Amino acid sequence: MKVGIIQHSNVAQVADNLSLTLKQIEKLAHDGAELIVLQELHTCLYFCQTESAQYFDLAEPLAGPTSQALGNCAKQNNVVIVGSIFEKRRHGVYHNTAIVMDKDGSMAGYYRKMHIPDDPGYYEKYYFTPGDTGFSPIETSIGKLGVLVCWDQWFPESARLMALAGAEVLIFPTAIGWDMQDNDQECARQLDAWITIQRSHAIANNLPVISVNRVGHEQDPSQQTSGINFWGNSFACDAMGKIIFQSSADENQSTVIDIDLSETEKQRLIWPYFRDRRVDAYSDLNKRSID
Repeated sequence: MKVGIIQHSNVAQVADNLSLTLKQIEKLAHDGAELIVLQELHTCLYFCQTESAQYFDLAEPLAGPTSQALGNCAKQNNVVIVGSIFEKRRHGVYHNTAIVMDKDGSMAGYYRKMHIPDDPGYYEKYYFTPGDTGFSPIETSIGKLGVLVCWDQWFPESARLMALAGAEVLIFPTAIGWDMQDNDQECARQLDAWITIQRSHAIANNLPVISVNRVGHEQDPSQQTSGINFWGNSFACDAMGKIIFQSSADENQSTVIDIDLSETEKQRLIWPYFRDRRVDAYSDLNKRSID
């Protein structure tokens, strides 16, 4: 599978962000991409740095303008696109939603972010209701995509359930960065943990992983902090966790990479984790804590 990855910084104007994205999709499609993955909330600044009701104006319906634009672009360029929207489901119910547009321009499916963080600079619980779509791959004309979103990437259960349901690749649209007060050592530690946990999902499930993050410094609208320096480093790894591509930490970057989906079967014959799982002994995973 030829996969296009689009990593970029964002500006306040939604139309400008979307225009940049559409141009890059067209370019990558021309370069042979079959699947194109965009970063989390790619049409706007990361507004979750603060809690303010004004940002709910950025939300749109599932079949709103972003879906329509990406659907038209997918059809015109004969590609599958994984995008992201701030979804307004109904009054008072909003989601952080990944959308998948198939080559014919139709919506193949969507995934509502299941794990919602609430940390300094990432006040997502104020904006997003936890997802209710479950961990089900989205079937497209090029395969079954296990789409998850950002904070989901830290939970091994998410990746495993997608794998058990037949996902052929794990995809993580992301918005994560450093606190401006972090020193170089702390920045390196966090980035290494982020890459390592996702590579571990690839290894444990014998699936390739695609993770697309944003770049650039975004100010805190409340001015309570120094903002976030999004660390980029979008990457892809194969079914044994070997990194096959990694973007820079601070530059816009659009690239087409090759991912070999046949590696999953080969690895599962050698490393039969799914055969040897003790499903009879895992019931405690359904508990919040084992006291």
